[in-house]
Amino acid sequence: MTNLTGKTAIVTGGGSGIGAATAIALAEHGAQVLVTGRTEARLQAVAHSGPDASPIRCQTCDVADRDSVRGVFAWARAELGPVDILVNSAGVNIPNRGLRELTPEDWDRVLEINTTGSFNCMWQVLPDMRERQDGLIVNIASIAGCRASLLGGVAYSASKFAMAGLGLTVGLEEREQGIRVTTIYPGEVETPILDQRPTPVTAEHRSRILQPEDVAATVLLVAGLPPRAHIPELVIKPTSAPFS
Repeated sequence: MTNLTGKTAIVTGGGSGIGAATAIALAEHGAQVLVTGRTEARLQAVAHSGPDASPIRCQTCDVADRDSVRGVFAWARAELGPVDILVNSAGVNIPNRGLRELTPEDWDRVLEINTTGSFNCMWQVLPDMRERQDGLIVNIASIAGCRASLLGGVAYSASKFAMAGLGLTVGLEEREQGIRVTTIYPGEVETPILDQRPTPVTAEHRSRILQPEDVAATVLLVAGLPPRAHIPELVIKPTSAPFS
């Protein structure tokens, strides 16, 4: 069983979906966890869902706002100590996904949260990780970040391809410092982001696709590996879905 006792983890986008499931899973395996997101009530609900033995802390944060990110990570360093694990799970999509309908404002919003938000958080944890010669960053991308996707749309696909490129390149740069970066590409997952689909998703379809805890289990797999072992990329998809 994975034992993360003594590890400190920050999970962005932790108020729902994959982020919430990942935060709870990490805490259940002993990690000291901080969840961040934009909605205090959701974060509090996740915090109260964690184990009593390893309580989950929460702080509101907009990952696209560098001042907001800087403040939260400064709080984490002061209150929790150095961050061992960063999980970048904050992400959005929009209903109008084709280039004909996409507005420049929506393009900016998706890239700022999905890609630049991940950069902002990585920028904050890397100096301490370099100093300790150890650290793990897990970026929750999407299968739309390794296969062009009409379903995900132009902005979302571009943001997830960029997120993958960010993680893979930083992983190459920092491997000699003992820092591992993993990019996870989930297929369809039953999360609130499905509510932004142009066509409503049926309950039957939601039951067949990945659940947030499935992706959380892959994060645990990565986090439980010894420092000598590194998974740069990992795809997880619904069994019923093709990999194409």
